[in-house]
Amino acid sequence: MLIEILTIFPGLFNFSFEEGIINRAIKKGVVDVKITDLRNFTTDRHRTVDDRPFGGGEGMVLKPEPIFRAVEASRKKYGHRPHVVLLSPKGKQLDQSMSKDLVGKRHLFLICGRYEGVDQRVVEHLVDEELSIGDYVLSGGEFAAMVIVDTVCRLIPGALGNRDSTLQESFTTGKLDHPQYTRPANFRGWCVPPVLLCGDHKKIRKWREEQAFKETVTKRPDLLVDSQNLNNKE
Repeated sequence: MLIEILTIFPGLFNFSFEEGIINRAIKKGVVDVKITDLRNFTTDRHRTVDDRPFGGGEGMVLKPEPIFRAVEASRKKYGHRPHVVLLSPKGKQLDQSMSKDLVGKRHLFLICGRYEGVDQRVVEHLVDEELSIGDYVLSGGEFAAMVIVDTVCRLIPGALGNRDSTLQESFTTGKLDHPQYTRPANFRGWCVPPVLLCGDHKKIRKWREEQAFKETVTKRPDLLVDSQNLNNKE
């Protein structure tokens, strides 16, 4: 899988993918992450990527020309059109099912928004979808791009040491994950639930399912509502 990230601040990614799962996935060859400087696709000596909005208003808007050139150059280089994603607060909020969908794209092209956003013609004539990682304000799309690369990479076959590791995680099953414990069994008088020490895998599985449900009801009841609505539609 190829992931390209278009940004005006490529230096923000200098060390982002040099550790952990993403780095291992890159070394294994299951994913290739390329950072592209938007300014490389400008034509003026000042390498201008933004301008004032028509109609007035505060801030600057990213110009359409260099963004279109960047995507078109990628298409020409690789011989196919990438799946173009604009990282924007106006986009659909990323969830685990969307991450799974993105894994199915052989070539992702992530456009990092900045300032007051991008020219609307980019949205209407170039972008396949807009994505947001939450209802809060970031300085730009770079950190959102890092989140997307991480959540997508770990789902790519071969990226994790154990291919079953992602099957029972939070959000994957429609619920949060159950509580986890490790050694020591007694820490400062706080003991691991006895059922986890009994060796009966059937009892352990039942306990974990019950605890996952309790965690979800307490912390994210909206997940259960969303899951019920989906079942009703089906």
